[in-house]
Amino acid sequence: MRLGFNLPQIGPAAGPEAIVRVAQRAEELGYDSVWVTERLLYPIEPKTPYMATPDGSLPEAYKIVLDPLEALTFVAGQTSRVALGTSILDMPYYNPVMLARRLTTLDVLSGGRLRLGLGLGWSQDEFDAAGASMKQRGRRADEFLSVLKAIWTTDPVEFQGEFYQIPKSVILPKPVQKPHPPIYLAAFSPGGLKRTATMANGWLPAGLPPDAMKQMIAGLSDMAQQAGRDPNELEVVVRANILVTDEALGEDRWIFTGSSEQIKSDIAATREVGVAEIHFDPSVSPDGVSVEGFLSRMEQMRELASE
Repeated sequence: MRLGFNLPQIGPAAGPEAIVRVAQRAEELGYDSVWVTERLLYPIEPKTPYMATPDGSLPEAYKIVLDPLEALTFVAGQTSRVALGTSILDMPYYNPVMLARRLTTLDVLSGGRLRLGLGLGWSQDEFDAAGASMKQRGRRADEFLSVLKAIWTTDPVEFQGEFYQIPKSVILPKPVQKPHPPIYLAAFSPGGLKRTATMANGWLPAGLPPDAMKQMIAGLSDMAQQAGRDPNELEVVVRANILVTDEALGEDRWIFTGSSEQIKSDIAATREVGVAEIHFDPSVSPDGVSVEGFLSRMEQMRELASE
């Protein structure tokens, strides 16, 4: 099972020195990947409650955010081996033609290290700010993915869809990775899982206990098989939002939170489910306020995952 770690690209620690230190230390420790996340804004009075807090407010860390792709591109030039992942970019906030060019540039400049995690978004405030609509998100996502693949795998490119059109054109260069960089979807609904099974290279869940992951992976495999795909070609990459406490937490705790022994148990249980990779993120925990906190947790998670 591969291991990854999120960069300090959000929260008080976010800055050029911090993200480079963490990325380079990740390579030294043998991590396979580094990851970034996306928050467009921090609404003072959110229209959509944040599901992981009792009052629905976003974590304080989300008040400070470096752009995910610019952060990865900056890190790409100062690392040599680690994969560069997005966990995640929200498709409704982007134009797929413009995003394809940015992603291609990152893959080319990094020598083929991009891993693309995509989602549909959930915040009405962010949709409003981006001029996007929550209506027809699923249909738009299907077409969005088709546009990315058309740009990356055909020359010349031509696309005529319901939402996006590309006149017959040359769009070069192509990504280093063939046929295209791996695409992982953060999906939980039946429609989202079907999209993952039919159009993506893998699934990127977060916050699910191992039993729930196991059941959903089985359903994902069935959907892939029904679509004529080999289920073994779908990877599962788990985002682990970690919170380490001195004392063990109760049975109602979130996965990857609690004492080091509890988190160690969560890592082992996730490995048993058959996931391809876990990437750890301390951004919204007390460790996320300093680069030293990131570095300390990165070393600890490496040890817990190797025991």
